Parts: sequence; structure tokens; C-alpha cells
Amino acid sequence: MKLRDVMTPRPQTLAPTATIQEAARVMRDTDTGVVPIVEGGKPVGLITDRDIVVRAVAEGGEALSRPVRDLASTDLVTASPELSTKDAVRLMGEHQVRRLLVCEGDVLVGVASIGDIAVKEGKDKRVGDTLENISQGVKDEE
Repeated sequence: MKLRDVMTPRPQTLAPTATIQEAARVMRDTDTGVVPIVEGGKPVGLITDRDIVVRAVAEGGEALSRPVRDLASTDLVTASPELSTKDAVRLMGEHQVRRLLVCEGDVLVGVASIGDIAVKEGKDKRVGDTLENISQGVKDEE
């Protein structure tokens, strides 16, 4: 199976100047926990619901009116839609990420999560092992 088969195509995106509150609204309206940040179709960042809670809501005050570029992760892991899900799981494990930005050239065409792969491929031990390793890596960083 390829990433193209499991990814969420054409995800809702935001410009780097959009506010954190706008990102939260997009997440609510699209029932997702992540929004890619793009300029000219090219991904330049990624903001998650966790980023918003830990880096904005916890600060209080005017934090929600800050631009998403202030909180977005910019160390992006991208993959081709033609990458096999097996190789995608390996890539996620190597980089300790739960999501891949799927790009054709420099243009964002989708987002694939470890959950997408697990659901669409069924219960696969390597997916579960990768998710456990990623989760442990996140806990170690906290």
C-alpha cells in the first residue's frame, strides 16, 4: 500500500501569519489535531493541538492572537505519495513523528498519520511498535 492510499488529501492549511486562534478553529471545524502551515503551496511548518495548548493556552493573555509561525514546528518530515506505508512507518520511527507531510515535489498534497496507516492496513505489529516507540520518545522529551 502507498501513502497516497491512506493519506488525508488536500488538508486544510494556514499561512504563517494566521493566528493561533484561527488554527484552533480550523482544527475544530475539520476535526483534526494538526494543520500544515504553507507558503505558495510549500509546507513551511506544522502546528498541532498540543502546540496550542502547551505553548499558547498555558501562557494565557494575548497568546491566541500570535501568528502560528511563532509556535509551528519547522523541522518537517515529508514523503512522496508513492512511498510504501511500510517505508513510511520506518521513516516515522526514525524521526519520532506521528505524521508525515505528503508532497509532490515541494507542493503539499496530503497528510498521513500513523493512525491512518494502522486503520487502513488493519492491526499490524510494526505500526503498533512504531507508535509505542514514538510515544516513548515524546515522553522522554517532556
